Amino acid sequence: MANPTLKEGILKSQSFNSLENSHEMTINGTILKTCFLGLLTAITFAYSWYLPLAGFADKALMLYQVGIWGGLGLVLFICFAPKNNLLMITTPLYALCEGLALGYISVLANKYYPGVASQAAIGTIFALFGMFLLYKANIVKCTEKFKMIIINTTLAVCGLYLLQLVLSLFHINIPFIFSNSLIGIGFSIFVVALATFNLVIDFDNIERFSGQAPKQYEWYFGFSLLVTIIWMYIEMLHLLMKLQSRR
Repeated sequence: MANPTLKEGILKSQSFNSLENSHEMTINGTILKTCFLGLLTAITFAYSWYLPLAGFADKALMLYQVGIWGGLGLVLFICFAPKNNLLMITTPLYALCEGLALGYISVLANKYYPGVASQAAIGTIFALFGMFLLYKANIVKCTEKFKMIIINTTLAVCGLYLLQLVLSLFHINIPFIFSNSLIGIGFSIFVVALATFNLVIDFDNIERFSGQAPKQYEWYFGFSLLVTIIWMYIEMLHLLMKLQSRR
């Protein structure tokens, strides 16, 4: 899973000169909306986690499917639909859907590999704030070359995942990289690092468009950052599951 939501082509295709927008996007406003979306994700995550433990596995599975397909549909709509006041509805709905899916995935992973979900969450939080500090200290800089490398590599990984999805329909797996072999673990470490570096592009875009984009883009950029964080959590979960399965 990659984050296609902050591609400059999508952003530049939108007009920032609408007479309907009297307020500009701010960094603080974007942070608040990102935290709000994260809170919604955490609420449905906790509910989806609770259901199987309380004996409602069928209901949890149903909500998981709602979360997966609803989240996919909302991602496509949010990315390519006009960026208007509807974002304050669609982005919270996306966060709620992702929480339902992630909670179910996490409780199953934790059942077979105890503690793996909390470890992935802690790792994601540390990676998020660690990369933010490195970015603010100008230790990691978002140059044009950096962006080109990260975006192209992300697209390549996304293509690899899509290929595996198609092959899985015929019960075929790409050798090594999705297994718990040393190659598979190395691949997961690489993808976790790639997701983390995508945060730098997110931070840079939020800074550059602050004061230029309309106010409703705070929802869009909050959603974009949430997509990367969720991707990073999922990859952390995959990595830790591979490591634990070797014990």
